[in-house]
Amino acid sequence: MAQLMVRNLDEAVVRALKKRAAQRNHSAEQEHREILEQALLAPRRRSLAEVLAAMPDVGDDPDFVRRQTDRGEVTARKTTRSR
Repeated sequence: MAQLMVRNLDEAVVRALKKRAAQRNHSAEQEHREILEQALLAPRRRSLAEVLAAMPDVGDDPDFVRRQTDRGEVTARKTTRSR
């Protein structure tokens, strides 16, 4: 395994790392490894635009109708049409 030495860290960063490690019952070194692994190797979270673009194109706009009730509430319902 490779080794990495990080120099010139702000003391506040070191304190925060040690505090986080203690809260998780880890050594600072183990916590540092896990932070690096999560930041660099974990799958990237997809943006909302990517999620929406990946949604299948189902139905037509006329299939979904919005109507207003007597109390001013708006409801959405799927209409049925014969094909």
